[in-house]
Amino acid sequence: MIPFFPPDLFEEDRSELLETVYAVGTDPRQRFILGERTAAFEDALRERLGAADVVACSSGTTALSLVLSAMGVGPGDEVVVPALGCAPLAASVCGLGAVPVFADVDPWRLVADPAAAEAAVTPRTRALMPAHMFSVMADMPRFTEIAQRRGLRLIEDSAVAQGGVLAGRPAGLWGEAGVFSFVQVKTFGTAGEGGAVVTADPELGRWVRMLRNHGQDGVHRFVHHRVGYNSRFDEILAGFQLHRLPGLDARLDRRARIAEYYTSRFAELGPHGVVAPPPGREGRCFYVYTLLAERRDDLEAHLARAGVDTHVYYPQPLPHQPAFAPYAPPGAHWPAAESAARRNLSLPVFPHLSDAQVEHIADSVCAFARQSRSETP
Repeated sequence: MIPFFPPDLFEEDRSELLETVYAVGTDPRQRFILGERTAAFEDALRERLGAADVVACSSGTTALSLVLSAMGVGPGDEVVVPALGCAPLAASVCGLGAVPVFADVDPWRLVADPAAAEAAVTPRTRALMPAHMFSVMADMPRFTEIAQRRGLRLIEDSAVAQGGVLAGRPAGLWGEAGVFSFVQVKTFGTAGEGGAVVTADPELGRWVRMLRNHGQDGVHRFVHHRVGYNSRFDEILAGFQLHRLPGLDARLDRRARIAEYYTSRFAELGPHGVVAPPPGREGRCFYVYTLLAERRDDLEAHLARAGVDTHVYYPQPLPHQPAFAPYAPPGAHWPAAESAARRNLSLPVFPHLSDAQVEHIADSVCAFARQSRSETP
C-alpha cells in the first residue's frame, strides 16, 4: 500500500532527532521550552521570510488564537472565515467570544471567494481571515484591498502554506499576521506539534510573544500584562527544525514536481468527472494534492484496490458541523463549499514518493476515469 501519511517521514533524520533529545535533556541549563534553540529557530525563519517577527508557539491553532487576541477581537465582534476548512478557523474565533461568519469558497480553487467574503461583512465585522487551502493560496491581493477599503484587520491562515509565494511575497506575510503549523504532515512538519506567528508588524509581534507565555513580557517574570496562553515552543523540536530547515526547499520542489506530473496526467479528465487543481507554481504550496471527483467514494475505493491510500479532508462545511451550526443563519447555504465537501479526495504527495509510485497513482486515477467514460451511456 502506498500510504497517504508516510510512517517513515523522519527516517533520514532519526539520529539527529535522538542527538537533539540527548543534548536538550543533558544541557546544564535544563531549559526545555523557549530557550536558545527556539530563539535561533525564530531568527532563521524571520531571515528566510524577511518578516519583522516570528513567534514560535505550541500549534497552528493557538497561533490563530494568539493573533486574534493580540488584535483585541472579542465578544460582539465578527470574523469572516471560509465555509470550508479546518475547525480552528471557526474555533479560534468562538474561543474569544466572537462570531465566525462563513463565506463560500471558489468552486475550483477551494479557497475563500473574496466577493462572498465582502458580502458577509456587517457593521460588527472586525477582521477577515482567509485560509490557504489544500495546495492553493487565497487571493490575498483582493483580500488586502477589501480589508483596507473596509477598515478591517486581515489575518492570513497560512498554516498549510509554508513555502508558498504569491506575487513575490511569501505566504504568511500578506496579512497583518500569518500562521504556520509544524504538525507532522505539513510542508515543514516536525516530529510532534508546533506552530508560529509571522508578521511584518513588530508591535503586533510583541503582543503575540507576550500572550504565548501567560501575558509575561519576557523581562519581568510573574508580571502578567494581559490574560495570556500557555503556547510555548519545545526546545527539542526547535533544534530538530533548525536541522531540517536547509532541506525544506528541496522537499518543496519535489512536492511541486509530483503535483505537476499529476496535473499533466489529469488535465483531460474533467469531462469524465475528475477535476485536477489549478496548474502552476504561482501561489501554490503543495501541502496536499486534491482532486474533485463526482464519484469520490468510488474513486477512493478504486485507488484502495490499486494499493493507494487517499484522504478526504473536511467532509462537511464548517457551518454544518455541530460545533459551529449555532453560528450559521437558518436555511443558509454555501453551494461551492458543500459541493467540494462531497467531491474532494487527496492523493499522496509527500516528497520521498518514488517516481514509480507517482506514476502508479496517476495511472490508477486515469484508469478510473477511462472506466467511468466507458460506463457513461
